Amino acid sequence: MSTVLDNAARPDDVPAAVVKAADLLEEAARTGAACPPVRGLFDGGGTLETAYAVQQINVRRGLDAGRRIVGRKIGLTSSAVQRQLGVGQPDFGALFADMAVPDGGEVPAGRLLQPKVEAEVALVLGRDLPHRACTVADLLRAVDFALPALEIVDSRIADWDISLVDTVADNASCGLYVLGVTPVPLTAVDLRAVTMTMTRNGRTASEGTGAACLGSPLNAALWLASALAERGDPLRAGDLVLTGALGPMAPAVPGDVFEAHILDLGSVRVGFALEGDQQ
Repeated sequence: MSTVLDNAARPDDVPAAVVKAADLLEEAARTGAACPPVRGLFDGGGTLETAYAVQQINVRRGLDAGRRIVGRKIGLTSSAVQRQLGVGQPDFGALFADMAVPDGGEVPAGRLLQPKVEAEVALVLGRDLPHRACTVADLLRAVDFALPALEIVDSRIADWDISLVDTVADNASCGLYVLGVTPVPLTAVDLRAVTMTMTRNGRTASEGTGAACLGSPLNAALWLASALAERGDPLRAGDLVLTGALGPMAPAVPGDVFEAHILDLGSVRVGFALEGDQQ
């Protein structure tokens, strides 16, 4: 399974502003009180590498606390969102085992700060992807199966006032995720051509296609495999990859129920508990 680099910088090895940003995001997650954008801590708003350094600190803290990484998520796969943030590539964050919500399950009230839901294709790997120049053939051989998924994104930054630096530092705005339960081999589905409909309380909240995700969810996964191998932390057999949104995200409030149907992959569903519900 994926792990962070063994030689990843510890807090005493990195600039004070990077540690401060990590501290603010960690405190926001712990207390449920969103923090201001962290980009203001850095000259010029910070860089992509600065942001990943912040992310790495809190990933390491999670591992040190006994959390387990099970894969990665890819963000910023929409060209419209990339233009909005002034970037030309996606980003990524770490997925922990304790972020998983069962299909048909319910997110406890207060678990997240300001959740939004998007439908995605999830891939589970059966082989390592260690090469920096990962090919489509490498990827196709490595993917064991695909699943429909809901990613529940969240931001520890107040009012979703985020730049690229903010979202990357905040673990690519990871929150929780829900996976469907019927594995589908890639030979049985054309991920570029799949269509998606996501409902909120029975009404359509989002629609999209596989082509909306960097042209295909496989393109997104290929980018991630190469990017992580370049950093010395490649995808491994067993890893889960959330490949990015197939359509617009939708905000969630207590009492909502979301369900996504992805052609040839099936459906996946999650609810949000009402305030005061006992869990």
